[in-house]
Amino acid sequence: MSAIKPGSIKKINRTTRMPFKLMENIGSFLEAARVYGVPSCDLFQTVDLFEKKKSARLLSACSPWCQAHPDYDGPTLGPKLSEENRRQFTEEQLSAGKNVIGLQAGYNKGASQAGMSFGKARKILD
Repeated sequence: MSAIKPGSIKKINRTTRMPFKLMENIGSFLEAARVYGVPSCDLFQTVDLFEKKKSARLLSACSPWCQAHPDYDGPTLGPKLSEENRRQFTEEQLSAGKNVIGLQAGYNKGASQAGMSFGKARKILD
């Protein structure tokens, strides 16, 4: 996290093998990630990283949120966050859409599934 945003982690325990100090480092990373803008639902539990669980999720937890920051120019992993794509329709376009019968309405230019009989029938049991 310090490489992504310098100064985001105040204290890093570097020369220790004590588990609680190592977990404190992970906690500092998680807090810095929250401040950076990563939602809590996309983060992981401290113990997951400490015990090396769910490693794929751990690797990709922050990448989409880093890509969203304009000042980030580092490597990327996983999909990019979606962006808003607001559309503006004229009244003419909106009224033209009222004359279209959608396929969900049951009309498909004369096509139907009549006579189709492949696969097993669906059985409903009580």
